[in-house]
Amino acid sequence: MMTAMVLLAAAGERVADWFAEHGPALIAILAVAIVITLLARLLVRRFQRRLEGSPSITQEINLQRITTLTHALSAAAIVIIWVIASMLILGQLEVNLAPLLASAGVAGVAIGFGAQSVVRDTLAGFFILLENQYGVGDVLGVQTTAGPATGRVESLTLRITTLRDFDGTLHIVPNGNIQVVSNKSRGWARAIIDIRLAPDEDVSRVRDVLDDLFEDLRADPKLNDWIREWPTVLGVETASEFTKVLRVTAETRPSKRFDAERLLRERITARLVESGIRVPATAPGIPQL
Repeated sequence: MMTAMVLLAAAGERVADWFAEHGPALIAILAVAIVITLLARLLVRRFQRRLEGSPSITQEINLQRITTLTHALSAAAIVIIWVIASMLILGQLEVNLAPLLASAGVAGVAIGFGAQSVVRDTLAGFFILLENQYGVGDVLGVQTTAGPATGRVESLTLRITTLRDFDGTLHIVPNGNIQVVSNKSRGWARAIIDIRLAPDEDVSRVRDVLDDLFEDLRADPKLNDWIREWPTVLGVETASEFTKVLRVTAETRPSKRFDAERLLRERITARLVESGIRVPATAPGIPQL
């Protein structure tokens, strides 16, 4: 019994001596790691508030983008902090880190070769979110390593972007494969309507008819909501022995470009018919109005 007590006392003394030697360093490492973790989270939250900015009609989509981005930043910072802290703690425990680091290096190289596409996609997605290149609901045309794809963005993660094409096809595009993005939902869009006329039709008369039509359309609340800069007649775009083409343009809200084109085309056609302006039925190489 006395021997056991002596052994326990000796063990306790060794633990106390070891803790007296290494304990303060371990406590300091843990305390510094906790403080840096809290600071990192605080910085990420401040960064998130700055990105959120003032409320807008797209605030819900922006908040989703910002939340995804800041969560990724926070997770990456915490992993880095605690990996370093763990290595320092193992060093204090007198664990030989050389074999561990060598094994980790070999494993990291192997995983890196296998997961390089995932890393590339994730980094590309991170910068897409950070730079706000596009978001959910935007209409895109993208050039990828496999070819072009178009559609409305249905979801966006750090790794993939999903696009719903006009015919219903769902394109799933890894972010790292995207080379060029053409965002058709930012700022403004231009509606273009080409009007085919008989080759001997008086362009000045047609212009006057269209100017009167555009003045009448200013009372249309739907078009007023869709159009940013009212339609104008640019002039004759092409002319041949069969027809001449008059071009009309208008700046619209990006999401309403095609709706505005259809409605303007419909109203223009009706007004030309009312005014007795002749429109050829067919012409080689020229699309119908």
